[in-house]
Amino acid sequence: MHAHAAPGGQSAKRTTLVLRISLAATLAYVVVTFVAGLRAHSLALLSESGHNASDSLALLLSSVAVYFHTRPADEARTFGYQRAGVLAAFINAATLILIALWIGVEAVHRLSIPVTVQPRLMMIVAAAGVVMNGVIAGLLWGVARDVNLRSAFLHMAGDTFSTAAVIAGGAGILYTGKNWIDPSLSLLIAALILWSSIGIVRETLNILLEGAPHDVSLPQVRVGMEAVKGVMDVHDLHVWSLGSHSRALACHVTIADIPPSESACILDQLNHVLRDHFHIHHTTIQFEHIGCGEEVGCVTPIEQMSGEAGHEHPHGHAH
Repeated sequence: MHAHAAPGGQSAKRTTLVLRISLAATLAYVVVTFVAGLRAHSLALLSESGHNASDSLALLLSSVAVYFHTRPADEARTFGYQRAGVLAAFINAATLILIALWIGVEAVHRLSIPVTVQPRLMMIVAAAGVVMNGVIAGLLWGVARDVNLRSAFLHMAGDTFSTAAVIAGGAGILYTGKNWIDPSLSLLIAALILWSSIGIVRETLNILLEGAPHDVSLPQVRVGMEAVKGVMDVHDLHVWSLGSHSRALACHVTIADIPPSESACILDQLNHVLRDHFHIHHTTIQFEHIGCGEEVGCVTPIEQMSGEAGHEHPHGHAH
């Protein structure tokens, strides 16, 4: 088993403290915006309340994910809980998309049936929200090192801008008396939420489905490995993400029929190339001097490029 050290220490404690403070402040603001939205008859404020409620869930999930992420690997979970944060980020982003759709539907309904709003109350509550969300976004920016915390930061940053837009909308209604500004503003908020969420969903899905990292090209990895002296061929090559910043690789490498003491140098050079050029630190490389065929589940480069699926196989040499 390859041991994985759990991330921890002062960084994890600081992150947990930031998330807890942010969660408490956001929950308080959810109550304020909901009550104010009802009193002001403002869909924009109610939208902000729903958005902040999802932020509370996002911060709670991120806190739980950070806790699990710091737990060490064991015999049951040999990679630890590196994907806990990825899963939390996916749930956060998917929830935001649903909320954005709900806001959009309500905004269209309000456009067809306008409702009189109280712009002054809108502006007062939104101003408090800009300050709170801006401070929380700044705190999260300082600890956002993975997709989990980045998704929480996007929640709060999006809230900061959308709440600022509510202030502008309230001013517009106050000076023009046009109540359609409120639902129109809600549509813009919904579009902002969608824009910030879809990218996170795509990134997390790619990790959860064990896709190759977006900045890693399998052909380039193969070329780099085959350039190592002593390597005749690289096949059955797989690269995937364990978490936001952790990558793994497994492959077969054909070399001459030489003793293990001589092949150790080749292995060191291969790991050097993978680590320094592709930021891949966890590798499982199986050496062989006779080409393995499909009968043992091996995937050749041509098959891999054409998208044909391979099968699982045992790995003989791990690092």
